[in-house]
Amino acid sequence: MRATAVRRTALAASAAALALLATACGGSSDADAKDGKDEKGAANGSSSAPKTPAKALTAAELETAALAQGDVKDTKITKTGPADEVPADGVKVDKEACLPVAHAMHGVAQKDAVATTKRKVIDEPKADGKKSLEDLKDGEAEEAIKDAFNLTSTLVALTSYEGTAGPDAFAALKKAAAGCAGGFTATIAGGPMKIASITEEKVTGGDEAAAWTVTSEDDGETAPFKLVALRKGSSVATFLAFNLAAAGGDVKFELPTAVVAAQDKKLA
Repeated sequence: MRATAVRRTALAASAAALALLATACGGSSDADAKDGKDEKGAANGSSSAPKTPAKALTAAELETAALAQGDVKDTKITKTGPADEVPADGVKVDKEACLPVAHAMHGVAQKDAVATTKRKVIDEPKADGKKSLEDLKDGEAEEAIKDAFNLTSTLVALTSYEGTAGPDAFAALKKAAAGCAGGFTATIAGGPMKIASITEEKVTGGDEAAAWTVTSEDDGETAPFKLVALRKGSSVATFLAFNLAAAGGDVKFELPTAVVAAQDKKLA
């Protein structure tokens, strides 16, 4: 993948997360139909919201529910910093209906959010005891370099909402992903990003969950992202995963299921 494409792709994955990665070197599962909502209604973007909205978690409770080091095996988990933040007004799209997707990709909370906390989860390099690069043959060195970049970085945004705003935010994201499957163009903090396609993936968890492969395109070259949304009560967690080796088309990476499962467990 050309350098310019990598830089623009890295912006969407969060600069800090990819910097950490470098230094370290569709269906959805909705809750069963209830309260008169059938499968057809869910597909059209409705949410299996409870009759009585769950109590919104406070900022302190959200921090307790957020991922911490040790919650996901073989990863490093840290809090995000100012460099990771993308303000809501810093995200622009050419199709207004696609804004929830662009927001979710950058951990931007929707309206009526009570509190938000974010984490970076990065795969730890595998200590396999291989020889140093200087001692490797040409073919071996190329494979070792590929392995060094075959690490998945995930930006997790956990947000609590007031009233039914959590289920509504989840439903809006599902509707946007379905309606924008053919792609859209975004401007993130002044930088352009073209989304070529959005394809559903299968995932389970929480009261409802949904996942997609979001493919970006730059100068004819593509890079895949994995986007997951998980709702538990009035809290919504979004996960944006990126693998630098996959951006070059050399490897295929999967949904960050271990990260999603760990967050689901802490929200239970």
